[in-house]
Amino acid sequence: MARRIDLNCDMGESFGAFTVGDDAAMLDLVTTANIACGFHAGDPVVMRRTIRMAKEKGVSVGAHPSFADLYGFGRRRISGERPEDLETQLIYQILSMQAMAALEGHPMTHVKTHGALGNMAAVDADLAALCVRAIRAVDRSLVFVTLPYSETYKAAEKAGLRVACEIYADRSYTDQGELTPRSQPGAVIHDPGQSLDQVLEMVVNGHIPTTGGHRLPVSPETLCIHGDTVGAVDIARRLRRALEENGVEIAAFAKP
Repeated sequence: MARRIDLNCDMGESFGAFTVGDDAAMLDLVTTANIACGFHAGDPVVMRRTIRMAKEKGVSVGAHPSFADLYGFGRRRISGERPEDLETQLIYQILSMQAMAALEGHPMTHVKTHGALGNMAAVDADLAALCVRAIRAVDRSLVFVTLPYSETYKAAEKAGLRVACEIYADRSYTDQGELTPRSQPGAVIHDPGQSLDQVLEMVVNGHIPTTGGHRLPVSPETLCIHGDTVGAVDIARRLRRALEENGVEIAAFAKP
């Protein structure tokens, strides 16, 4: 039974004149922010502003790198990139976030891959190893936030990176412990009650409920709430309240 959990949110996804999510409100509820680095969303101004708000509210920050896919919000599966080119793109994004965080006097603590990149790396050992190499090239002390039962988790452990086991409030799981592909019905959980039941089962009881009716053991360190989900702030508030009522401490897995 987990008695402590971090609440993380993917944010900083606004771009120029376009606003995505309510980052200011979400930062009042979460303990860790994964900030877009400009390749799937976000821009330098948004990055800096989000880091500054996170610092003011005592929220840890990390890089949220992706494929170069602004048009598809990083959710399109991209193949054919030379491995060294993709690795360099990831290093660029992580370094950009690290430098911006240092500029604001709020050092970043972690890296979490976004969208299709994270989903593909979770089942592809070579891509998982590439992501780990990119993180290690920048800073071996950074925590890699990733899924249990994934190739990324295995690759990070093998390379000696600290791993934060991540679970999702608003995504369902396959019997293999993978996130259900968004192309399949029921992949995204919209019912707040169902989301809450799933979170309590994972955090309090230590099991992931799967779409096939199984329960997979899990020891989560961080719970993700997507900032662009409709009603995300209300969902986060309800989840936090329920966890605390069940005796779970809400705290970041890493502080600057």
